[in-house]
Amino acid sequence: MTLVLGHRGSSARAPENTLEAFRAARDDGADGVELDVHRSADGVLVVHHDAASPGLGVLAELTAAAIREADLSIPTLAEALDELSGLLVNVEVKNLPPDLDYDPQHRAVDSLVELLAARDDEDRVLVSSFNLDTVDRVRVLDPTIPTGFLTYGMEPGAAVGLAVEHGHGAWHPDRATLAREPMEMVALAHGADLEVNVWTVNEPDELAGFAKAGVDAIVTDVPEVAVRAISGRRA
Repeated sequence: MTLVLGHRGSSARAPENTLEAFRAARDDGADGVELDVHRSADGVLVVHHDAASPGLGVLAELTAAAIREADLSIPTLAEALDELSGLLVNVEVKNLPPDLDYDPQHRAVDSLVELLAARDDEDRVLVSSFNLDTVDRVRVLDPTIPTGFLTYGMEPGAAVGLAVEHGHGAWHPDRATLAREPMEMVALAHGADLEVNVWTVNEPDELAGFAKAGVDAIVTDVPEVAVRAISGRRA
């Protein structure tokens, strides 16, 4: 079965990475969501795509309380997990060298693993990142947490090889890369015991095509459209 994950929630009809967007994704029939996290100055994970927020500045330089006081729309990851109880949550940890809050110590991962350990076992979480060292850190701290290597434009053989070499269970290719040879690339990854979770796909024909190719999950801005497009692959 191909799962449908709302990209930052149902971001086509609600502000992305907000509790409203996550509720909309559930209402639209999504199996889960993909969301982005950054670490606040006091170690709280907040859900936001960019390292900085307009009018606030770099989130890593502010406490969670200061962020909340300035912008009520930015939830903590704990609040998002509560809202998404029962659904799969793909937590993307943003942490690349060009980022304004880049942290070579990967302290956001430390906060994430600590948070998950303190919660009940019913959370369904998959952690991904473009930074291979970041998802490697997850495996060092808690190898039971599912992890995926997130890539953009990387040659599939190289991406699959790195994911397997580093012990991750999933490859998250971008739409354009996978669209070149979806059947062959999915077969390559599945042959290496990797799940394939492709991002970000919105067109019905392409959604149906990726599902036919056997991808495990599709990240989309329009979960309702995706559910309809791949309904034949969800039985």
